[in-house]
Amino acid sequence: MSTLQQIKSGMSQAWDNLVDGWQHLYRKAAGAITRFSRGRAGDEERSEIALRSTGWGMLPAEVFDDDSKVVVRMEVPGMEKGDFDIQVVENYLVVKGHKHVQREHTEGRFHVLERAYGSFERAIPLPEAVVAEKAEAGYRRGVLEIRLPKSSALYRRNIEVKVN
Repeated sequence: MSTLQQIKSGMSQAWDNLVDGWQHLYRKAAGAITRFSRGRAGDEERSEIALRSTGWGMLPAEVFDDDSKVVVRMEVPGMEKGDFDIQVVENYLVVKGHKHVQREHTEGRFHVLERAYGSFERAIPLPEAVVAEKAEAGYRRGVLEIRLPKSSALYRRNIEVKVN
């Protein structure tokens, strides 16, 4: 095998490994990756920040349940309580919102702080059937917590099973 063929083979293997790695990462993080879309048009400065920030981002969430409820906690810093649209659609909790664009600027010694946001929607699969009408939500210190009571027909029951 010539040197050129060895280089081509090595590059091909490296590329295949890179593609496999990205596919593996995507599969592991697909549930937490959220698409942010361009928000409402504002002044030129805000639009510039929004254009640069439009894309994908992470909105980490955890889901756990006990005998009577499913709890979803989601990290969404920089929002207000009224910024969320929360719905239960089939077996999914759908959280929508709009994060706002901010910009801070100081001339002397260059202090620039930009926060770029956009609209988002995240659908989180629910592990069990819930009573959506009785759901409660709270937002504190950047964490949205949603408590969804389980459908009474599906509560887990502890039963004792005797072994013969």
